[in-house]
Amino acid sequence: MEEGHIDGERSDASAGRHAGARRDAAAPPQDHVQHHDQHHQRSRLRLLPLVAGITASAVAWGYLVYLAIDFGSRARTSGAASDWAFLALASVGAMACLFLGLLLASRILQRLSGTTPPTPPRPRGGRRAAR
Repeated sequence: MEEGHIDGERSDASAGRHAGARRDAAAPPQDHVQHHDQHHQRSRLRLLPLVAGITASAVAWGYLVYLAIDFGSRARTSGAASDWAFLALASVGAMACLFLGLLLASRILQRLSGTTPPTPPRPRGGRRAAR
């Protein structure tokens, strides 16, 4: 008769040499789970300034686009040079805000993916060749 069998039938699941070993191995230690949660929360807090920057630049971009449209319609009707200048400034500001938002978004994606920026290649030849 084999271990764990009674009268040719299997006994409960807890019987046998290896019963319970898999359950213990599958559950991570409690301190490991708590450490992982703290690390995850810290990494989210590090993303908060980037998210706030993206939000601010998106709001500023939208407002500057609204102003550029307004100055453009005024410049068409009045022809004043100041309206054209404000249109140009609002357009350049909107482009800068959009660029900043995209730059911050790429930083967030970089941090979420866990990659680091590439390091520049070292110059060949060392100090002697640099002279």
